[in-house]
Amino acid sequence: MTKTSAKTIIIGGGHNGLVCAAYLAKGGRQVSVFEKRPVLGGAAVTEEFHPGFRNSVCSYTVSLLHPKVIKDLNLYQHGLRIIPRKVNNFLPLPDGDSYASIPGELAAEVARFSAKDVGALQQYKELLGAVVPVIKDIMLMTPPAIDEPGLSDLLSLFRLSRRFSTLDRRQKQFLINLFARSAGEILDDRFETPALKALLGFDAIVGNYVSPYTPGNAYNLLHHLLGEVNGEQGRWGHAIGGMGAISDAIVAEGLAYGVRYHTNTGVARIITEAGKVAGVETLDGLVHKADTVVANVNPMLLFSNLLDADVVPAQLHEHFSEYKCGSGAFRMNIALQGLPEYQGRQVAHYMEAGIILAPSLEYMDSAWNSARSNGWSEKPVVEMLIPSLVDDSLAPPNCHVASLFCQQFSPDLGDKWDQCKGQAEEAIVDAVDSFFPGFRRLIVGSQSLSPWDLEQQFGLIRGDIFHGRLTLEQLFCARPAVGLAQYKMPVKGLYLCGSGAHPGGGVSGLPGHNAAKTILN
Repeated sequence: MTKTSAKTIIIGGGHNGLVCAAYLAKGGRQVSVFEKRPVLGGAAVTEEFHPGFRNSVCSYTVSLLHPKVIKDLNLYQHGLRIIPRKVNNFLPLPDGDSYASIPGELAAEVARFSAKDVGALQQYKELLGAVVPVIKDIMLMTPPAIDEPGLSDLLSLFRLSRRFSTLDRRQKQFLINLFARSAGEILDDRFETPALKALLGFDAIVGNYVSPYTPGNAYNLLHHLLGEVNGEQGRWGHAIGGMGAISDAIVAEGLAYGVRYHTNTGVARIITEAGKVAGVETLDGLVHKADTVVANVNPMLLFSNLLDADVVPAQLHEHFSEYKCGSGAFRMNIALQGLPEYQGRQVAHYMEAGIILAPSLEYMDSAWNSARSNGWSEKPVVEMLIPSLVDDSLAPPNCHVASLFCQQFSPDLGDKWDQCKGQAEEAIVDAVDSFFPGFRRLIVGSQSLSPWDLEQQFGLIRGDIFHGRLTLEQLFCARPAVGLAQYKMPVKGLYLCGSGAHPGGGVSGLPGHNAAKTILN
């Protein structure tokens, strides 16, 4: 076998691996990134899916990308532009009415349906305003070890306790509820308007194969509220050029510091010698020596596929055999020869919003139950974005692209999705057409990714966009396992930097940032 040399190897060129590589290179490391696909970016990529039509193929909207990562890696200087949505979300209703989340105007919208909910929403926002900064601080922490804590871990726990002490009793209880209760229960206790509860509760099931009434899923809702766009808290936006523009900007910073990128270069296994990493062997049989290997992959993939069985402790084999991983997400990219239109009540710029096609929590619950019975929901939950309205580089003149992010499609079907994907596509298009009549007639091409496709093409095990469920037993000190939350794996020189590490999934860059900080220290 031919041998090459490298000091640090990153396995996987998704955005967290690219972030980690750039930070390490800026810290003086010699870094090589190995990516199996022909393009860098992992799930944050922009590709042509139909002649003349380009779109963000998997991840599709921006909010969680951390401002520290943007600043440290000079992403705006490398050409990244993010346009905030003028309307965060738009919820069409079956009776022809609608519910719109417009920054600064939501109270007036709530008042159209319920005076009681205006006050309840203000209290809800005040509680979130107290707990969100605490969680955002924790996201930048290296979690303390709780199995064999050292001095630094005890200091981290002390800082953590001081941060929580800034919350009053009511705020602490609210935070505990977010980790323990269901989003549906929390929202039912506070609000009476079904549309408002649907608008707020949608985030609880995003990438999460559960009912909105599944206990413990409220943190998934909170996780999606931690972002910002251009300094505006809680906003969502479009990256001009698609999500691949984020990855391209990170790559540009890495190139400036000498990172070497290798596409079409999948890693077959991690080589270890005497309990230490020695490099990797790629799928073409080449051995690449390294004293540090950083895995930007699902931790299940790391421990079941990339490491030899005899170097993985039996306890970890058992842990990852029970690791909760699996998303209900189905992704479609649609080429349109015109712009669909809602026939009911509209607001300005509503088509530039995240359009949520799920008018109530009960609708979402029924969609989940349908998927459990059939493998896919007959009336799925769909979020539709049309990014070509703000980015005309994505489609030909007078044409558009639609991103459909669809929930309640079973990851348990595995490769059976190859036989039934067409039926799921029909259910999705029917769901959109029921709110936007004529949508089907505008379609000139499409691309669809089932949970199985997401696993096969992007390494998202069981379609899990977060590399593992975001529930209490798999968060912070336990992500991806107790004893592994400090980014160091049980082989010397081996680290984890992907979404399976703290603070979890979403295009934030924080797992890559935090892992790099640990490695450099």
